[in-house]
Amino acid sequence: MAFFLETLFGGLMAGMLYSLVALGFVLIFKASGVFNFAQGAMVLFAALAMARFSEWIPQWLGIDNKIIGNVLAFMGAAVLMFLLAWLVERLVLRHLVNQEGVTLLMATLGITYFIDGLGQTIFGSAVYRIDVGMPKEPIFVFDGVFQGGLLINKEDLIAALVAACLVLGLSLFFQRTPTGRALRAVADDHQAAQSIGIPLNRMWVIVWFVAGITALVAGIIWGSKIGVQFSLTTVALKALPVIILGGLTSVPGAIIGGLIIGVGEKLSEVYIGPMVGGGIELWFAYVLALVFLLFRPQGLFGEKIIDRV
Repeated sequence: MAFFLETLFGGLMAGMLYSLVALGFVLIFKASGVFNFAQGAMVLFAALAMARFSEWIPQWLGIDNKIIGNVLAFMGAAVLMFLLAWLVERLVLRHLVNQEGVTLLMATLGITYFIDGLGQTIFGSAVYRIDVGMPKEPIFVFDGVFQGGLLINKEDLIAALVAACLVLGLSLFFQRTPTGRALRAVADDHQAAQSIGIPLNRMWVIVWFVAGITALVAGIIWGSKIGVQFSLTTVALKALPVIILGGLTSVPGAIIGGLIIGVGEKLSEVYIGPMVGGGIELWFAYVLALVFLLFRPQGLFGEKIIDRV
């Protein structure tokens, strides 16, 4: 029982991190109707900025305090993500207002390659380390319930709590703030939103910036776990099944989808993997997404995508 619960908790922690990446896709599609293939590149770009700024800024300013250095690096990376959002709107999106969804989709593919090249040109292509002080050692909990207790990774636990707080904040932002409601109106109908005075260009900058901050947090967490490297973009691929499962327009769906996939792949790898030679964790999410595409393409909580594009 203890081993099962350890596997279950590990899946929940991984699922929260998948959800964090998936949120970027959901936010941009929810607020602008654009499926942003560049979200994975944004995660890598933000993580590269954080990793390099945390090295450069203390050297430039002569700072020895790691906390201050990381805070300044985060602020610098956040400013960079805002500039990226502004450039995307200024150079790409404002010229594609009211265009077909396929046109916007292809534009995000071009943005993906641009961001990949720009990030490696500015920050380099080596493997970099992000150290924000997250504890690496595991802890034992519920010693009195199970013999020896349950082994839980502190880093995964803290990362899941950060992801949960970010999700809660974003949900409140979209539901409770005037800007969030304006973003939802823009997603429903660009022309109608413009006709009532909602500045479409400004809304797109805001939502791409919010998605950029989400990418930055995800990049920091994943970069702290596995290092900042080009393969970090593959983490975003795991977010695609998450949003297919949860729904492309649903923030809660991204969370539920991430948890289901995280738990499902861990349990299947541990209990079914030995019977088939292992490797289930690599493809479980995509097979599950394919099943949902066949029987419920809008996901658990989403609207039918065909009606929105």
